[in-house]
Amino acid sequence: MTPSAPRCADVWLLCAGIATLALAGGLAWMLAPLGTDVVALQLAFSPRSFGHIVHSWTADELARYRSHLPFDFLLLIAYGAFGYRLAAVGQLFDDLGKGARRLAAAALPLAAACDAIENTLHLWLTAAPRFGMPTVYAVSAGSALLKWLLIISFAGAVAWLANRSQR
Repeated sequence: MTPSAPRCADVWLLCAGIATLALAGGLAWMLAPLGTDVVALQLAFSPRSFGHIVHSWTADELARYRSHLPFDFLLLIAYGAFGYRLAAVGQLFDDLGKGARRLAAAALPLAAACDAIENTLHLWLTAAPRFGMPTVYAVSAGSALLKWLLIISFAGAVAWLANRSQR
């Protein structure tokens, strides 16, 4: 292998990064007409708050929301793989100890697992009214909250490491 040839790990990282950006951009465009209700729905811990949002949408808007979920499953695979590859083999994380690097490598795959739980529950919860199951809504919103905390923590770690490497 010549010095200029990309490593296989770099190619996988690049592909996962491009897929993440493309899917996130496409989903943002697809869901833009629903406004901030999408984020509010993710964090709706009770049947009442969830129902308030879903019932404020037209049938077409609810269909739009439900139709984005298969693409969101693709997105969670892409960002989970990207985060794992970046932390596991990316040079940005070279200065971290083994334990910190393992934690960083697990962050986005764990976020993706939380996202998968949330998406699965949202598919089920938006198919028909299910008001007598408050625990299901709490699990869905808790999964979404943990997903966002992991994503924000990973992004913060990347920003901190990038800033540190500039010095």
